[in-house]
Amino acid sequence: MRKVLITGVTGFAGSHLVEFLHSRGDCEIHGIYRWRSRMENIEHLTQLITLHECDLRDAMNTYDTIARIRPDWIFHLAAQSFVPTSWVAPSESLSTNVQAQVNIFEAVRRLGLKTRIQLACSSEEYGMVYPEETPIKETNPLRPLSPYAVSKVAQDMLGYQYWMSWKVDSVRTRGFNHEGPRRGPVFVASDFAKQIADIEKGKKAPILHVGNLEAKRDFTDVRDMVRAYVLALEKCEPGEVYNIASGSCWTIQALLDHLLSLTKVKIEVKEDPARLRPSDVPILLGDNTKFVKATGWQPTIKFEQTLSDMLEYWRSR
Repeated sequence: MRKVLITGVTGFAGSHLVEFLHSRGDCEIHGIYRWRSRMENIEHLTQLITLHECDLRDAMNTYDTIARIRPDWIFHLAAQSFVPTSWVAPSESLSTNVQAQVNIFEAVRRLGLKTRIQLACSSEEYGMVYPEETPIKETNPLRPLSPYAVSKVAQDMLGYQYWMSWKVDSVRTRGFNHEGPRRGPVFVASDFAKQIADIEKGKKAPILHVGNLEAKRDFTDVRDMVRAYVLALEKCEPGEVYNIASGSCWTIQALLDHLLSLTKVKIEVKEDPARLRPSDVPILLGDNTKFVKATGWQPTIKFEQTLSDMLEYWRSR
């Protein structure tokens, strides 16, 4: 029985990863949470997880927790993950994301563990991508356009450095956008779905507020994404980096149009200047060739189904 530790277990991807690992039946699942973590994503899963309260920014707390669990695998999903927040609180985003990872690496290194670590890096690292550079390969220049993206570049490079310096075994996965039920309402697809559900329930006026609808994104269902995370630790090389992407793009406008087609309510769409970012990434379209070659992974859930499932999730809340 493999012992698995998930940081950020109470989050969106963390909760889906618990469900996937449980379905395999070959893992003892441990999860890290903070005292102020919101628990609604895992309320139905608490019997499947041994939970450990730990602040990953605290080196001693992290060391003691990892020493107690001694995991075979770590899925490092904990992060300040909302891009706009990183402009409001850049130092917190950088310190949270970078310090937590250093503390995990140092604990594993000092304990002499043979733990494999999956690092949930991000396509946001690529930042300013020019149309002729798509689909984006792992070798593309990193031109991050937000403090969040900078923090992810740092996490990514630390993964490489700790492997080269200390042989701390990690696989760096640059996940492109992933969506699905339980996604926080601050993220674009979930935000639109929640606004529609609230309008249907009469909780808000029939006006849907939007930001930039021209951006193009490569979307994967979260249930396919967490399956990819597991394959990364089963089949990928330590110290290497892999894109996890569907290989196709949706504009935010097309995403919105599809969600609106799933409701009978007449809704006005209105741009909200507060939702526009200081600098936005125009296109993120990933080349998944390297990851597919290493693992055989393919996305199985169509994005139309993802959007439908998200809308049903908010309708049921």
